[in-house]
Amino acid sequence: MTVPPGSVLVVGASAGGLTTAEALRRKGFEGRITLLGDETHLPYDRPPLSKQVLSGAWEPVRAQLRPEPALRALDAELVLGDRATGLDVMNRTVRTESGRRLGADAIVIATGVRARTFPGQANLASVHVIRTLDDAVALRAELAVAGRLVVVGDGVLGAEVAATGSGLGLDVTLAGPQSVPMESQFGAWAGGLLGDLHTEQGVRLRLGTGVSGLAGVSGRVTGVVLESGERLPADVVVVAIGGIPATDWLADSGLTCENGIVCDATCRAADGIYAVGDVARWRHQGLGALLRLENRTNATEQAVAVASNILGADQPYTPVPYFWTDQYDVKVMVHGLIPADAEVEVVEGDPAARRFVALCRSGGVARAVVGWNMPKQTRVHRGQVADALTLADGVPAGVRQGLPSSALEDLASPA
Repeated sequence: MTVPPGSVLVVGASAGGLTTAEALRRKGFEGRITLLGDETHLPYDRPPLSKQVLSGAWEPVRAQLRPEPALRALDAELVLGDRATGLDVMNRTVRTESGRRLGADAIVIATGVRARTFPGQANLASVHVIRTLDDAVALRAELAVAGRLVVVGDGVLGAEVAATGSGLGLDVTLAGPQSVPMESQFGAWAGGLLGDLHTEQGVRLRLGTGVSGLAGVSGRVTGVVLESGERLPADVVVVAIGGIPATDWLADSGLTCENGIVCDATCRAADGIYAVGDVARWRHQGLGALLRLENRTNATEQAVAVASNILGADQPYTPVPYFWTDQYDVKVMVHGLIPADAEVEVVEGDPAARRFVALCRSGGVARAVVGWNMPKQTRVHRGQVADALTLADGVPAGVRQGLPSSALEDLASPA
């Protein structure tokens, strides 16, 4: 029988980290919990940063995940504004920037990702990333007096920022290498519908070509230069070209860090060391390979699974990959991974009415379901995707064939 730990240290105080602490308490853990975060803010939610906070619809405090009384009731020590700088795996001790040494019987790493930056952007004013609450507040202040916004990056974050900018009345251009927005997440068909929506809302799309550089005058950005030679004038530029797992502080730890912290099927990276959220790359038994997901839903679901495993459950974490996005008046949900060769079938609703559910099949098997403004109906069809991931520990026939390029890197190295 596994002996529960007497203390747990969670490194990372965002959704995944906080949910881990809450799940431990719900499951009856009465030991010491320490929550370490590198920001001074109380734990807050990230999805609203590119939408409600950026648009000004929410005051920043509204993004806080829990009110202060709820955090006090959690009976956890919050150590905020102090970045982790090293990990002693053998002694389960974390060193921090201020010189602290925090030890525990079990450690959960939930440090997420840091925003990828573009060469030269640090030398130019009015070039932003959006990863933290402070990022969103600073960008909102600039957008309030700007006229032209260029978003570099055509994934989820880039598309959401473009939609928010358009809603604020800005002249918006979205640039990126994919043929349609969010192609790696949505596939070409649904991504094309999203591109049509952005175009109708006045966003100019400059897709299918990379960005070669940023232009500036007197230390302030004036535009974005595409590899095609076209220059996109800008008062403000947002760089949304993905995230890098925040594992630099683990360089000397002995943990395997390759596009995230490599973990087993229970999300364990070493004895007594676990990872959750964007930073975790774990063996998904249904896929028979390693997977890393960057979204809010996975961070919290994985945190609950890890809390159970810390307390002795020792169960594999095998979710159906899922994410959602809100843009304009549209909510799009995706369960599963859309293959590059997907055969798309609309099973409910009508794309022309912008309310539909579509199944994406490969090799005759449902690999993903896409829902557009039909959340309840989408969840009904999710079961067909889940059925393809129920193998106990192996690879269903052809499961890797045709997986989207965004997932191939993560799934290339079975644990």
